[in-house]
Amino acid sequence: MPETLLIGSRKSALARSQAEWVARLVSAAWPELQVRNVWMDTEGDRKRDVPLPAIGGKGLFTAELEAAILDGAIDIAVHSLKDLPTDLPPGLALLAVPEREDPADVLVSAEGLRLSELEDGARVGTSSLRRRALLLNARPECRPLDVRGNVETRLAKLERDEYDALLLAAAGLKRLGRLSPTMQALEAPAWLPAPGQGALGIEGRADDERVHGLLDAIEDQRARAETDCERSVLAALGGGCQVPIGALALRKGGDLTVHAAVLSEDGSQAIRASTRGPVDDAVGLGRLVADELRARGADELLVSGAHGAGA
Repeated sequence: MPETLLIGSRKSALARSQAEWVARLVSAAWPELQVRNVWMDTEGDRKRDVPLPAIGGKGLFTAELEAAILDGAIDIAVHSLKDLPTDLPPGLALLAVPEREDPADVLVSAEGLRLSELEDGARVGTSSLRRRALLLNARPECRPLDVRGNVETRLAKLERDEYDALLLAAAGLKRLGRLSPTMQALEAPAWLPAPGQGALGIEGRADDERVHGLLDAIEDQRARAETDCERSVLAALGGGCQVPIGALALRKGGDLTVHAAVLSEDGSQAIRASTRGPVDDAVGLGRLVADELRARGADELLVSGAHGAGA
């Protein structure tokens, strides 16, 4: 009987699209393998009417999937890498990072406006503290409003004029076939995405050599180096969904250039740092940028953000 690989994922349209894409990659690499998708709910999916920071961002979209891996109900889980905490539960590991999609955020509006063209007081929907802080840093006259739900739900709210604009990930829109030339890509280094944004993280049991071998075929070295660097920044700062942190690493040849920022929640302060170095020291470069951010005063924002999250 052919071997089987069970792939766990959330049930949203985007999560399904991502997990099915991974299944196709694995099937193409191993035609004799039986690949099956298993759909699951997470706490973040069940509490769609509550702002993400209010329910604690860490592990909201991953904990149930991780428990299923450890229980043997699934072999691997496919996550949006930006949702996967940097400190994984004992026994689990980030086994593969496939080719990365566009990591940028985009501004979506009915009229195809640029960020600079939004009217003062414009209602901009986002559930991300990072996007909210970046918006207020760039356009303090705008009014960020929380918006929950999947991509299609958010776009429908925009169409119903509940918001004047939305801030969304380009990658999710593209994977759902909803990315449009009228949407404005918000470019680095002024506007930095979440660490790992645009990439998928495939999590599995650390000691599962069979699955390790299967997933080696879909690992993308560029995506791994870039996201390892970005996640190293996040880990070194001790940040998560409760503090606005952005990071983007870009590989060119044998080098990585990494930009990172820590912001106050109201966007009034933004501490930034950048560096470049060899790609084989991706994790070290991330730590180096984190150290520079701390040297420039990021600790004060990290502490105030953590205290505010617990209030």
